[in-house]
Amino acid sequence: MAKESKVLRIATYCALIIFSVAFFLPFYWLITTSLKTEDQIFRIPPVWIPHPLKWSNYTEGLTFVPFFTYLRNTLIISVSNVIGALLSCSLVAYGLAIIPWRGRDFVFFLLLSTMMLPYQVVMVPLFTIFTKLGWIDTFLPLIVPSFLGNAFLIFLLRQFFMSIPKDLTDAARIDGCSELQIYRGVIVPLSKPALATVALFSFMGAWNDYLGPLIYLFDQSKYTLSLGLAMFSSQYGSYWGMLMAVSTVVTIPIVILFFFTQRTFIQGITMTGIKG
Repeated sequence: MAKESKVLRIATYCALIIFSVAFFLPFYWLITTSLKTEDQIFRIPPVWIPHPLKWSNYTEGLTFVPFFTYLRNTLIISVSNVIGALLSCSLVAYGLAIIPWRGRDFVFFLLLSTMMLPYQVVMVPLFTIFTKLGWIDTFLPLIVPSFLGNAFLIFLLRQFFMSIPKDLTDAARIDGCSELQIYRGVIVPLSKPALATVALFSFMGAWNDYLGPLIYLFDQSKYTLSLGLAMFSSQYGSYWGMLMAVSTVVTIPIVILFFFTQRTFIQGITMTGIKG
């Protein structure tokens, strides 16, 4: 029995190592390509360790486009999306999980059904609405919707809120707390892992979004980093070395953010599945 357990553990570790290498390989290729010369990038057999290292890809890439202007625009949109998602999704999830009212389950069902709609279906109506509002070529179409809730994030938070013991909210009501006081004083402090998960999802979604800025932004001074990366390609080819160098710089904040929040992130994901 002990021998079988040891073999199973070794097989598990081997599988984990193989999958880890498979997932890490594209990231390794991204970094090494950012340090290659142009003739090394497409050489057959592939150059796994570039020599000499072409660090100038980074300096040339960061000056080829107004990188820091695009970084500022991306941060404004990403941070605003995080704030909007935390406020709107947590309040809606609280109403769907904690407050008993008639038709709550039906509204939750309707909310879940909106997750089945692909973005391409609502893209044209949204563009028409934002055009009539005069929001085109501003950050508003990329920020305001986050303050109106997101079905997936509401679902995530609702599942977490339902795992909080009902006795806590009942006791707070007996003490005379309003629903807003229960939300702020009881639910939010107990939901930090789930809220951190929502914040991370929102930040990653806004940071990596390409289609939204492509549709709504026309002035190059308002471009985000994802649109800036597209400028490294032209009809005559792509500047692959600089593209990979800037892509590495763009990826680093997400990787750092994930490593700093991974414990809370995993805890939040795990605990949202406790109760359905």
